[in-house]
Amino acid sequence: MVDYYQSAHFGHHPPGYDYTQQEEEWDREGLLDPMWEKQQKKTFTAWCNSHLRKAGTSIELIEEDFRNGLKLMLLLEVISGENLPRPDRGKMRFHKIANVNKALAFIESKGVKLVSIGAEEIVDGNVKMTLGLIWTIILRFAIQDINVEDLSARDGLLLWCQRKTAPYNNVNVQNFHNSWKDGLAFCALIHRHRPELLDYSQLHKGDPLHNLNLAFDIAEKHLDIPRMLDAEDIVYADRPDEKSIMTYVSSFYHAFRNAPERGRIEPPKPTKPKEPPFDWRKAAETAANRICRVLAVNQENEKMMRDYEGLASDLLAWINRWMPWLANRSTDDTLPMAQQKLEDYRNYRRREKPPRIEEKGRLETLFNTLQTKLRLSNRPAFMPREGHLVKDIDAAWSKLEDSEKGFEEWLLSEIMRLERLEHLAEKFRRKCAMHEEWSNGKEEALRSNDYKSSGLYKIKALRKRHEAFESDLGAHQDRVEQIAAIAQELNHLRYPDIATINSRCQSICTQWERLGQLAGQRRQALEDAERVAEKLDQLYLDLAKRAAPFNNWLDGAREDLADLVIVHEMREIEELCSAHEQFKATLGDADKEFQTIDGIEREIEHIVMSNGLDRSLLSNPYTDLAAQDIRRKWAEVQNAVPRRDSQLQNELRRQQNCERLRQVFADKANTVGPWLERQLEQVISIGMGGRGSLEQAIQQLTSIHQQANSYKPNLDELEKIHQEMQENFVFENRKSRYSMESLRVGWESLMTSINRTINECENQILTRDSKGMSEEQVNELRSSFNHFDKDRAGLDGEQLRACLISVGYTIRPGKEGDAELHRILSQLDPNRMGRVLFDAFLDFMTKENADSDTVEQMIESFRILAQGKPFITGDELRRELPTDQAHYCMDRMAPSSDPSAPHGAFDYVTFSRSLYIH
Repeated sequence: MVDYYQSAHFGHHPPGYDYTQQEEEWDREGLLDPMWEKQQKKTFTAWCNSHLRKAGTSIELIEEDFRNGLKLMLLLEVISGENLPRPDRGKMRFHKIANVNKALAFIESKGVKLVSIGAEEIVDGNVKMTLGLIWTIILRFAIQDINVEDLSARDGLLLWCQRKTAPYNNVNVQNFHNSWKDGLAFCALIHRHRPELLDYSQLHKGDPLHNLNLAFDIAEKHLDIPRMLDAEDIVYADRPDEKSIMTYVSSFYHAFRNAPERGRIEPPKPTKPKEPPFDWRKAAETAANRICRVLAVNQENEKMMRDYEGLASDLLAWINRWMPWLANRSTDDTLPMAQQKLEDYRNYRRREKPPRIEEKGRLETLFNTLQTKLRLSNRPAFMPREGHLVKDIDAAWSKLEDSEKGFEEWLLSEIMRLERLEHLAEKFRRKCAMHEEWSNGKEEALRSNDYKSSGLYKIKALRKRHEAFESDLGAHQDRVEQIAAIAQELNHLRYPDIATINSRCQSICTQWERLGQLAGQRRQALEDAERVAEKLDQLYLDLAKRAAPFNNWLDGAREDLADLVIVHEMREIEELCSAHEQFKATLGDADKEFQTIDGIEREIEHIVMSNGLDRSLLSNPYTDLAAQDIRRKWAEVQNAVPRRDSQLQNELRRQQNCERLRQVFADKANTVGPWLERQLEQVISIGMGGRGSLEQAIQQLTSIHQQANSYKPNLDELEKIHQEMQENFVFENRKSRYSMESLRVGWESLMTSINRTINECENQILTRDSKGMSEEQVNELRSSFNHFDKDRAGLDGEQLRACLISVGYTIRPGKEGDAELHRILSQLDPNRMGRVLFDAFLDFMTKENADSDTVEQMIESFRILAQGKPFITGDELRRELPTDQAHYCMDRMAPSSDPSAPHGAFDYVTFSRSLYIH
């Protein structure tokens, strides 16, 4: 068992180690897994109940039953054996928070740090925080006292499990999750202390559900350990919850820590190996060993001889390889070669020679040691082959060192000489590079014909630029001379790469001569180009001054000639014809100006072509106008003049015809319009009433209607004239105030007023006759209505109020009167049009003055037919009413809901009320 402990990797912790913080950080994220949360809720609930049952209570939902803090305080009292402060018995939230805070304060008083756990979260039923709090309590009161080998609580509990289960097959407890999935570890703990409860040899690793349920059942029945885990949750979880398993295993620890181990399995005792039998050939083996020892000495001596020869040959070959290199002191090297040779020499002194010095010393030591061993073993002295004696190697080494003398000094002086020579060559290259950079593109620029596509101002700029270049060219003369002088000096000093120096110098001198010749040629070409450009510039300016005004005149003329001829009166077309004649009088002067402009343009073209200039110079820098555009516009103006003449003459004839149509329409409309107005006034006057009976009014209206129908052909004739005017686009006629649209509206208003007034008179006659009113009563109501109907569009709310009061209808002031007026308006204006017509007003007044049927009278009539019953049958309806009306009632009456009504009886009360409700 001690050996097993030695192999386990547990760390010892110093005094004061905070085991709760370690456990919290070890598995803080476990609460985020839904499967682990389920396992923890079941395990922690069972653990709490195992203690709360001592107080005669229990919990069902761990996140709910601890919210008021009462059972939480009780749990702490049971597991600690101490009394907590008296709890608050109120049911308010602050009472619950106070109780939980008392429990948390008690836990902290035991030296436990509560990280991120507050009373409000427990009271709010936060599952994660509640489980974290219970886990902290379990750590403090159930796991803290587990002490094995000064380990932490978790490691101590794990070591206890490992020790108890070590002798059992298929059990290897390394953690508190996957090591317990097959159930054998739980069974091993039980069998180790209570072997009579199960037969471990009958268990199989491949049946984890059986093993787990067996262990859980035995622990619950015989060990008083409640069932805190579900076998299925452990088997089917990828990783069972560690907190749940630790809580359950700690119960086994407390149950068995003082119990004897009755199921201990003793390991097999080791046996001593048997000694081998006596070997009779021992003496022969001793003799063979002696022979081997002598041969080994001889073999070692031979190996040392071979090593000496190898070292000596290698050292002499190295010396012979370096001596020619050190003896070569030629001056034909370049600076990089000399610098590389210096680097090789320093590498020889730092890396090559020191190991060889050690080899030389080792060679001498090896030779002396070999000679001593040969002498002591009575062997002859070792004689190396010729040239490999120690003195031969010393002689070769001395020659090597003689070759080294002065080599570094010579090499450094040679490098200094080459550096001075290379500095001069670098100065030559630098000056050449600067000159080549300066001269780059100069020949192309001097050969350029850019002045042939340039205007006057650009040519002047090119001349200034060329003068500056010639000044710069003279300044660079000194640099070219310096380049030639440096090249001559390098030739004198026999620079190794002198051929490249001479070639570059010759190239620069040749180019310098070409630049001088090209500069003179360009100066002359620019002077000639400037004279031509001045001539062109004057022509450009003259053309621009003439072309712009002439082009504006052309644009205006083209716009005027292309303008659409849209007129509505004779006066307008006459003005257009007069303006056109004035325009044609100016065409002679315009033609002269065009010939002048065209001549300037042709002269410019001749100068450009004869001097071989670029065609881009044909463009005038002082104007964007092109000659071809002016020619095109002038041709368009000449072609547009006759077309404009034809358009104006056609429009003149059309306007003469339109003027005739206006006069014909006006003559006819000025007769029809007043006739329609007189007839409409007569109809309105009849509709106002008060000058005869309603029957007489209808006769008068009918007569007017017949006269209007006989007058209709006059209106049709006007429609034909109007149609012809529309076809000729005549939309305005100042010769008459009547338009066709106003005449149509007048005709429609007349016919509508006649029909409406006839309808109103007929309705009034019907109302008068049905209500028994006299003609004087109707006229009186009509007079009052018309008095307030100023605009003849009907009465609004306030006008209706005044009219009702004027005819003697009582409307109270205030809100009651407003409600009464609203009720009347809803009857007279059911469509919410905002206006009350005379027919509706007359009907209302006749109802107010007559004895009409009511809902109550209708219900009472049906009650008489039903002989006092609250319902009526179909037979009673058919017996008392005509057949069609009886069926009408039965089709619309609802079945009676009276309990005493027979099947098929009807509800006449609801039916009666529906007759008076819209």
